[in-house]
Amino acid sequence: RGILLVSEVCVMIYAFTKLGLVESHAIFTFYPLLVVALSGPILKEKIGLERWLIICFGFVGVMIILQPSANIFNFNVIIPLFSALLFALYGILTRYVSKNDPAETSFFWTGISGAVAISLVGPIFWMPLSKVDWFWMILLCFAGILGHYLLIKTFESAEASAVQPFSYFQFIFASAFGVLIFKEIISMKIIIGSLVIILAGLCALWVEQKFSKQKP
Repeated sequence: RGILLVSEVCVMIYAFTKLGLVESHAIFTFYPLLVVALSGPILKEKIGLERWLIICFGFVGVMIILQPSANIFNFNVIIPLFSALLFALYGILTRYVSKNDPAETSFFWTGISGAVAISLVGPIFWMPLSKVDWFWMILLCFAGILGHYLLIKTFESAEASAVQPFSYFQFIFASAFGVLIFKEIISMKIIIGSLVIILAGLCALWVEQKFSKQKP
């Protein structure tokens, strides 16, 4: 899981350099539906026809953003989509180990294995940081530590497929930062595609609540 997580971070940062914050996160919003799809074969959670239809509907939103036309398709959009797959696998496996390990144990070993993995390749791409960059890097580390600990605690207390719709707030926050700080522009295809994906995620949440009420 640590290797998956550190790989996802590297891939997503590379996506930022190619597509920017807003468009990368717009495509990345598909990962909650990937979690729902993978929770069946990996976690043995019941998916059902309704959830599969919702996943297909969400994929339509991804296609709206990608616009896979031979004339205008940008292969860089595959980068955040691959990052979404890596993060979905990380979330699924986090839910899996949370059945036996407390959040603190899972958090510790994820960090250790990820640190070892990135240390093997990090020196190859090392660049000196300015004093200002050290401040932002330390702030980023603390934010990452807190965020992933809370994520592990979430998977410890709820099914993977049930908590994913809340992750759509990530796109809202990322879009706000992209527009306000980096002066990025949100295109109409991103707005429409993201709304379709978010709607699919909310439908998945509704289906989850319906199934929960039917359980004895």
